Amino acid sequence: MKVLGFVALFVLFVTLALVLAGQLGMLRGQAPADLGVREGRLKPPSNTPNSVSSQASLYPDHPQFAYARIAPLVFTGPGEQAMDKLTGILKATERCVVVTQQADYLYAQCSTALLHFTDDVEFWLDRTAGAIQVRSASRLGHGDLGANRARVEKIRAQFTQN
Repeated sequence: MKVLGFVALFVLFVTLALVLAGQLGMLRGQAPADLGVREGRLKPPSNTPNSVSSQASLYPDHPQFAYARIAPLVFTGPGEQAMDKLTGILKATERCVVVTQQADYLYAQCSTALLHFTDDVEFWLDRTAGAIQVRSASRLGHGDLGANRARVEKIRAQFTQN
């Protein structure tokens, strides 16, 4: 019984320490320096299962190819209007801050509620494909428990409404 009590106390201590670390911003990580569009491509997916990319098919030999694949955002009408709509959605999204806003590129940082893990989310107006390419990736950790996919799909649902 003493061992179970010790284990429970240890788990409680670790949990409290983790929450405190998150609240103090120690789990945010650093923003990657290599974000943006280069030669018509966003950064490749992460090498671990913690990112999604609508351009994953450009990297068919990538170790996370299957996990990372997600559809781009499709729109009708002018691309600039679609990007404006997307900007509005991101600005209204809780715990999401638009960092870079250009006519054909958006970069936002979104964080989790409790631990404040930060994810980097990019959107690029791909005029050739007639779509908005997307990449969302966690800064820290091996996996993301599907958080990046869920976020992009929630944004997609809002984007396709109306």
